[in-house]
Amino acid sequence: MEETQRHKKIIENTHSLKRKDKKCVTCTQCGISLVNNWSLRNHMMIHTGEKPFKCSLCGKSFRHSSNFGRHMLTHTGEKTHQCDQCSKTFLRTSELKRHLRVHTEGKPYSCTVCGKSFRHQDGLRDHQKFHTGVREHMCFECEKTFITAVKLKIHERIHTGEKPYKCSHCDKRFCTLGSLKIHKRTHTGEKPYKCSLCDKTFSVLENLQRHARTHTGEKPYTCSHCDKRFSTLGNLKTHERIHTGEKPYMCSHCDKRFCQLESLKSHERTHTGEKPYTCSHCDKRLCSLGSLKTHERIHTGEKPYKCSHCDKRFSTSGSLKSHERTHTGEKPYKCSHCDKRFSDSRNMKKHEMIHAT
Repeated sequence: MEETQRHKKIIENTHSLKRKDKKCVTCTQCGISLVNNWSLRNHMMIHTGEKPFKCSLCGKSFRHSSNFGRHMLTHTGEKTHQCDQCSKTFLRTSELKRHLRVHTEGKPYSCTVCGKSFRHQDGLRDHQKFHTGVREHMCFECEKTFITAVKLKIHERIHTGEKPYKCSHCDKRFCTLGSLKIHKRTHTGEKPYKCSLCDKTFSVLENLQRHARTHTGEKPYTCSHCDKRFSTLGNLKTHERIHTGEKPYMCSHCDKRFCQLESLKSHERTHTGEKPYTCSHCDKRLCSLGSLKTHERIHTGEKPYKCSHCDKRFSTSGSLKSHERTHTGEKPYKCSHCDKRFSDSRNMKKHEMIHAT
């Protein structure tokens, strides 16, 4: 009964918050509501295509001066203000001082809906938007919206190239503290997440969750376009870009675009020559973690991908898919010259050379 009353109170308080949260400015072009005229002016640049702030060093343009300023720091290497407690960096001393309260002060601001406490009043305000569903923080480069200013700031680093977190082992830089912590495990060898079914260990929780589904066969994520199912949300989002054509990740060297962040990172290493992943068996260096894992199976003999038709096993998912087409008869690759179809892209490319000669 007590839990039911608490739940009712949360619902009542949420409705109260929603009544107070009135949006007041509407765009005449698309009808979107914004919190003030300043937000509307910035939003209108999406319609006009205006990007008034242009970097003189690389030619990249921005709609918003703050994003332009943060981007310029990626060229100048200008030192920011760093917290001596957690190494987080800030552009201004005022931001650093405010952040230091995280390490020194309590949480005096409480949510009237659920009782959660916060160190800062604006942290409380952002939290209350989870109850109301308001997403008022908009990226002025791509118009994506966020519930909190913190999530917006992290997102904006995709556009600015800002990477405030530096690895103390190799000086590699990252957009988020979480990404830095995960990366550091490549140096320390730490794998804190263990599978309860086969005792395999992982450095990232999401990798454990993904692995666990190889035991259960669970695919909880369904594509809204074609009903195909996936074991991870990341795989679903990547797949859905086949339908939408979205390629949100752009190479800073050649403007080529990618639908996956990891694909962008691997591609950019073709420009930089970086090979950060070393084989523990033969010291060969590789561009991507995926390439490293595939290569190491040469040494271990591991073949984790099993055909559902004949139980034959393969070291890569690509090899499995090609093999399974011998059972299904699927031929997804079509010659652009004569309409002949192939089950394997390599065979199609070999065939197309006949037309080229």
